[in-house]
Amino acid sequence: MPMNIAIDGPVGAGKSSIADQVAQRLHILHLDTGAMYRTVALYMLRNGIDPQDEQTVSAHCGEADVRVAYRDGAQRTMLGGEDVSDLIRTGEVSTAASAISKWPAVRRRMVAAQREIAATADMLIDGRDIGTRVLIDAPVKIFLTATPEERARRRYRQQIEKGDMTPYEQVLAELNARDAQDMNRETDPLRQAEDAGLVDSTNMTPEQVVDAIIAVVEDVYGKRA
Repeated sequence: MPMNIAIDGPVGAGKSSIADQVAQRLHILHLDTGAMYRTVALYMLRNGIDPQDEQTVSAHCGEADVRVAYRDGAQRTMLGGEDVSDLIRTGEVSTAASAISKWPAVRRRMVAAQREIAATADMLIDGRDIGTRVLIDAPVKIFLTATPEERARRRYRQQIEKGDMTPYEQVLAELNARDAQDMNRETDPLRQAEDAGLVDSTNMTPEQVVDAIIAVVEDVYGKRA
């Protein structure tokens, strides 16, 4: 059985960056499931499909040829053979991804794809329903979070570095709205799995967060060279 590690948590918790570092330390692959949803969202936007239109999104989600490749251990996300890893990180795509991820047809397709990938190799997967839906039998489950204010501050700083001058208050409001949507959706809502360990990174450095997760993994799987 491959090593499977599930990390869930709300938007802005730093799941992707932390998961990257944990996977590197453990010499395993990291599957960023959010990137997969973002890629489906990009497909909808490019084809003029309203992400809020469940019927049309559901009818066309199977057309989005989403694939994952690894280069030097890092995930690259592909849409129809095109590397869209950078294109899916815009605010517009993020908002669209939040919308399309509500629809059961999209989630069923993504969950099946994620399980198939995880069955092939030692894998760390992060998202919002990994421990509760995708890898329900994963021996290691982590729920990574921080206060909304701290998560908004982190996102605000990242956006400033990219030249995005969106006010902090707006960033916080959008983050709270995203939390509400993710936690209250009917299909696979965001929640901490009963058997997941909680890591609150509000007052922790990234290095401390990585060390805390590695300690949990080593308790289960033992130390890896």
